[in-house]
Amino acid sequence: MGDFAIKLNSNPDTEAKQVWRNCLSVIKNNISPLSYNTWFLPIKPVELVGNELNVEVPNEYFVEWIEEHYGDLVNEVLNSVLGKEIKLNYIIMENATEADAEENLSFEKKQTQAQPQKINFIDEKQEDFISYLNPKYTFETFVKGENNQLARAAGLAITENPGHTSFNPLFIYGDVGLGKTHLIQAIGNKILENFPDKKVIYLSADTFTSEFIDAIRNDAGNEFANRYKNVDALIIDDIQSLIGKEKTQDLFFQIFNVLHQSGKQIVLSSDKPPKELKGLNERLISRFQWGLTADIQPPDLETRIAILKSKAASYGMNLPEEILEYIAFSITKNIRELEGCLIKLLANASLNGKEITFELVKKTVKEIATNRPNKISIEQITDIVCDYFEVPKNKVREKNRKKEVVQARQIAMYLSKKLTNSSLKTIGLHFGGRDHTTVIHACNTVEETIKSDEKFKEIVTTLKNRIEFSA
Repeated sequence: MGDFAIKLNSNPDTEAKQVWRNCLSVIKNNISPLSYNTWFLPIKPVELVGNELNVEVPNEYFVEWIEEHYGDLVNEVLNSVLGKEIKLNYIIMENATEADAEENLSFEKKQTQAQPQKINFIDEKQEDFISYLNPKYTFETFVKGENNQLARAAGLAITENPGHTSFNPLFIYGDVGLGKTHLIQAIGNKILENFPDKKVIYLSADTFTSEFIDAIRNDAGNEFANRYKNVDALIIDDIQSLIGKEKTQDLFFQIFNVLHQSGKQIVLSSDKPPKELKGLNERLISRFQWGLTADIQPPDLETRIAILKSKAASYGMNLPEEILEYIAFSITKNIRELEGCLIKLLANASLNGKEITFELVKKTVKEIATNRPNKISIEQITDIVCDYFEVPKNKVREKNRKKEVVQARQIAMYLSKKLTNSSLKTIGLHFGGRDHTTVIHACNTVEETIKSDEKFKEIVTTLKNRIEFSA
């Protein structure tokens, strides 16, 4: 693989496309066609800023797989193409379709996706307003079923007359992975389709809190509040994340009142109904119940099959009916697990160069459906590991390089990956906000040490048994 550097244009968007196009031409010659089509064509270049290249990927699983299996190759190619060290930043944009892969072949289509970025606390012209909605989350791509009928119908109703129905606020709740984020963003996109001049903004409660803290730090609290008080529709995901954040709750209470009194639409999602959000201010809970509270239940068999067909088509997979039914029978409660099963099938076939057979499907479903014990948490693993090594829990979250602390941290990360459903990003956040690449490094280090050090292997096995026994 020869080294070469390219001359860049001045436009960050064009630069990113140019860089990524050159990277793909090298990567394509170093991996199999199936792996290339599966893992690299869906990636979309967004922006090149300084020594950082931002790219969009369909979901978090892509990030983990690419980092774990092609991380060194990608870094080498990037550095070779630009002639300097480059950091690659992944932006998760779920529900990517084949159209995204086709765009990488031409690099000529104009990007239409909203690009996540920090909110600028200044007065903005209407045309500069950013909604942060993912345009791929629509009612057309949201699979309708009995499990989501009320929530979907209410969502459609308010898009015809936002802020002026009895469904204000619309509070949608349900377990993780049932499509809440898809539905509330579909509502926002439909409002913009029906009323292009309206200001609609979507964000998670965590992002709202983070932006609020930044605003206070920058002495821009009033500008921050006014931004949200002047929207036509405010959509907040995972509102339960405001629990325990008193000042943020106070500000959101003020914004809620202004919007509601002004006839503006409010849409909220949560993992629980309002009355079960212990630790949230009672006056907020009361207001959340002013409109309609609608739940999303786990999908029934027919809906699960329909979801699988839709997802399979978006990944370019043509699977027989009996395979789809087998997956749907086996994975019953979580839409993300259904999608995860399809992605893992694609990954296994790509890595091994094999066709997707029924035996491969059964193996993959077994790994996903039975998966890891749900009762085991990262916190529990950290407690047991730190107790074994006599290391205070706070030490593994700090930047502490003492040998015993590093060992405890790496083993805890390794066991968290093995024994929980948590993503690498979630594990890293738990251990002091570390990057997912740190988690990968920790897991690789532990696995290599297990192979060469029998005593170390015995320690890890003992800890694993203790954790599983305590679950």
